[in-house]
Amino acid sequence: MSRAVTLDDLRRYAVARTLFAPTTLGRAIERLGFVQADPIRAPARAQDLTLRHRVDDYRAGDLEARYPKLAIEEDCFVNYGFLPRRHAELMHPREPKRRWDAATRQRADEVLAFVRERGPTHPKEVLVEFSHHGRVAGYWGGTLNASTQLLDAMHYRGLLRVVRRESGTRVYAAVERAPFDDSPQARLERARTLLELVIAKYAPLPAPSLTYLARLLGYGAPHLGEETRAALAQIKPQLQSLSIDGITWYWPAGERARSARHEPDDAVRLLAPFDPIAWDRRRFELLWGWTYKFEAYTPAPQRKLGYYALPLLWRDQVIGWANVTPSARAKGALSMSFGYASGRAPRDALFRRELDAERERLRSFLTPR
Repeated sequence: MSRAVTLDDLRRYAVARTLFAPTTLGRAIERLGFVQADPIRAPARAQDLTLRHRVDDYRAGDLEARYPKLAIEEDCFVNYGFLPRRHAELMHPREPKRRWDAATRQRADEVLAFVRERGPTHPKEVLVEFSHHGRVAGYWGGTLNASTQLLDAMHYRGLLRVVRRESGTRVYAAVERAPFDDSPQARLERARTLLELVIAKYAPLPAPSLTYLARLLGYGAPHLGEETRAALAQIKPQLQSLSIDGITWYWPAGERARSARHEPDDAVRLLAPFDPIAWDRRRFELLWGWTYKFEAYTPAPQRKLGYYALPLLWRDQVIGWANVTPSARAKGALSMSFGYASGRAPRDALFRRELDAERERLRSFLTPR
C-alpha cells in the first residue's frame, strides 16, 4: 500500500516542478508559461532574478536584449510580464470593462494610423506628434503624458505590441489580427487553456489560491470572466487533489506529488519576490510556516524584512531572506544582509559553502557581458 502524500511531499514537489534543469531562454519561458515583471532593480528586476535559476549562463538584462528575437510577448496575464506569443494571443482582442468615449477612440485611431505608417515607434515620437493630448493623472500619483497613457491603453487592448525596449522604455508596433472564432465554445476553450496555464505555473495550489488566480485572469482576459468561471468548474474535478489539515490542494492530472525525483539538491538560492516558489503568500505560509511579505511599497519604518527581501531557499526549505545591494567599497562586490525565520542561520558547514557559491553566482549574474 502506497504512503499517503504529506505536506512535506507537496513542499518538495512545489520546489522541484519549477526548478527544472537550466535551459535556453525561450525554452525556460515556455516551460514556466509566464514570467512576472517588476521595474524595481534591487539588485535586478524580478524577471531577471526569476530566470537566472532556469537559464544557462543568464545575465541581468538578457531578457530585454533577446526579447525581439523570441516568440514571446510582454503583456498582461494574471499580472504583467512575459509569456509565449501563442498564449498571449488567446487573450486578444481584449475587451476591457471600461470602454473608451468617442474622443478617446478618435485619438487612438490617430495614434494607431501614425504607428502603422512609421513602424516601431518610441513614445517620444508620439509625444512630439500629439503634444496637444496634454497630461492626465498617473497611476502612482503625479501626472503622465496623455499620449503615454493612451499607448498603454492601446497595448492593453491589443492594438499595439511591444517590439523591444530602449533603455527600459517600450517601443511599440501596430498589430494586425486575423479573423478568429468567437463562438461560445471557442471562448470557453480559450478560458480553459488560460486557466490550465495558471495551474501549471503555480501548482500545487490550496483551494483558495486556485479561486483567487482564476479571478486574477480577469486582468488578462476581462471579457472571458463568465467562461473562466465555467472552465474552473469543469477543470477542478479533473485535477488531482488532496485534503491536508482541512485545506484541499490541487495540481495537474498526470503529475506525481510524491516522487523520488523531487529530492532536493544542496544548493542555496536567492529567489525573486515573484518567483513561482514564493509568489503565492498563502501557499508559502502553509508550506514553510512563516509569513513572507514584499515590502518595497511599505513605508520604511514599518518594514520587517527589508525593501526588497529575496526569499532564501536551501534544499526544499525557504529558511529566511536577504537584501542585496552593490557594495560602495569595491566594484562588483555585493553587500548582503540576511534574516532567518528561526532567528539564526544554519550552523551546517555545507550551508555556508553553498551560500558562498550563490553569492558568486549572483555576482556573475549582475556582471555585464
